[in-house]
Amino acid sequence: MSEKVLMKGNEAIAEAAIKAGCRHYFGYPITPQTEVAAYMSKRMPKIGGTFLQAESEIAAINMVIGVSSTGKRVMTSSSSPGVSLKSEGISYLAGCDLPALVVNVQRGGPGLGGIQPSQSDYFQATKGGSHGDYHNIVLAPASVQEMAFLTAKGFNLADKYRMVCMILADGTMGQMMEPVAIDDIVIEEVEKPWALTGTECKRPRNIVNSLYLKPELLEKTNFERFEKYKAVEENEVMYEEYMMEDADICLVAFGITARVAKNAIVAARAKGIKAGLIRPITLWPFPKKPLLAAADKCKCFISVEMNMGQMMQDVELATRCKKPVYLCNRTGGMIPSPEEVLAAIEKADKGGAQ
Repeated sequence: MSEKVLMKGNEAIAEAAIKAGCRHYFGYPITPQTEVAAYMSKRMPKIGGTFLQAESEIAAINMVIGVSSTGKRVMTSSSSPGVSLKSEGISYLAGCDLPALVVNVQRGGPGLGGIQPSQSDYFQATKGGSHGDYHNIVLAPASVQEMAFLTAKGFNLADKYRMVCMILADGTMGQMMEPVAIDDIVIEEVEKPWALTGTECKRPRNIVNSLYLKPELLEKTNFERFEKYKAVEENEVMYEEYMMEDADICLVAFGITARVAKNAIVAARAKGIKAGLIRPITLWPFPKKPLLAAADKCKCFISVEMNMGQMMQDVELATRCKKPVYLCNRTGGMIPSPEEVLAAIEKADKGGAQ
C-alpha cells in the first residue's frame, strides 16, 4: 500500500474521485459535505478539470446528466435536503441508463433538520428515492480509507452497469480525519459505445432518452433494466463479518454505527455474551444471504442505526423473520454510544424486547 496521508473523509472522497478519472464536478455547498466542493474547486482547475458551483442542486444534477451522456466520469455531492432536490435528476439518470457518482453526507431531518450526522436517508437511497422503478447502487463507508476506496469503486460500478452509484456516508464520516492511502486507486475502463461523442458520419446516431410513449416499449425496457439489477445483486454484494464465528447475537450496522457496535461487541464478549456483527457495505444490493445464514444459528438480531429503524425492515426481510430483530437507535443527529449498544446486547441476551 502506498504512503498514507491525513485527510478528512470529505477530502478523501474528492481526491479519490480525481484519482479515479473524474474531471467534472457540479455541486452546491451544504453542511456537512461542503469540503468536497471546496476541495474540487481548488484541484479541478489545476488538472484541466471542470468545477462549477451551480445555482442550485437541481441545476447541478442536470449538468451531471449532460456530462454523463458523453461517457465522461462525473460526480456531484450534497447532504440530505440537497439530495432530495437532486432526486428527480437521479431518476432521469436511471431512466437514461447513465452512470454517475452521487455523494450524500447525511445530516438530520426531515426538512432542514440539523447539521449533525444522521443515517435517516437510508430509505431514500436504497428504495429509489424518486419516481419510477429503479435502483441505485448504494455504498456505505465506515472509515476515511473506505470513503476513498468506495468512491473509486463507485465509479467503476457505475460505468460497468450504467447506473447511478451513491456513497451514503454521514456527517461524522465526512468530518473525521484518519490516515488514508489514495494512490492505490484502481481504474476499470469500460467501452461506452452508447456515449454521445459525435458520429463523424461513421456510425448511427446515439440517442439518450428516458421518454417512451409506447407502453409496451417502456415495459420491455424496465424488464431489461431489472435483469441488470439482478446481475448486480448476484455479483456485487459487499459486507464485513466481525466475530460471527460463534455469535449468538448478531448486530447489523453500517457506517459510523458499525464502529460503535464493534466496541460494544468487545465489551459484551468480556462479559461472556457472544455477540458479532454483520456490516453491510453495499446497502443496495443488501447482503441478504449472510443474514439469512446467521438466522439459522443466532437467537436474535439488533439493528444499530442513527434513524428510527429504517434498515431494521431490511434485516427482517433478509432473515425472513426467523428470529427477533431488535432496534438500538439514536436520531436527530445523535450517535449511539458503546454503552447504549452494550445495554441493548445485554437486554437481548436476556430475551427482553427493546
